[in-house]
Amino acid sequence: MTPADPERVIAAARSWLGTPYHDQASLRGVGCDCLGLARGVWREVVGPEPFPVPPYSRDWGEIAPREVLADGARSMMIEIAPAEITPGALLLFRMMPRAIAKHVGIVTTPGTFLHADERLGVIEEPLTPAWRRRIAFAFLFPDRT
Repeated sequence: MTPADPERVIAAARSWLGTPYHDQASLRGVGCDCLGLARGVWREVVGPEPFPVPPYSRDWGEIAPREVLADGARSMMIEIAPAEITPGALLLFRMMPRAIAKHVGIVTTPGTFLHADERLGVIEEPLTPAWRRRIAFAFLFPDRT
């Protein structure tokens, strides 16, 4: 698989800035959660979603027995080491130690990322040491070809 152009990924992601937070949604300007943001960027950069996302509860990450997001991303994206992240990479974060990865963001510059915050909607913010410590997995979007 060839990676998608990172500038295209970043432009697609930034077009979601200001979208309000809404669980399980993926509609730019209307509402999305962190997974919905990634799904929207996928649709713009890669094409139709390869499979439907089943409904999920707000606490799914606390009760899931396996790395659901990582397994799904691994089946259709290019996995890279978290130490090798570059702009355009999709990040999966562990929000608590020893928990599964349940939050998604997209790197926009070497020091910033974009994600859907429950209170603020889709925002771009610094990829601080606290956020970097939480990175569990990283992936690149594939090119359409």
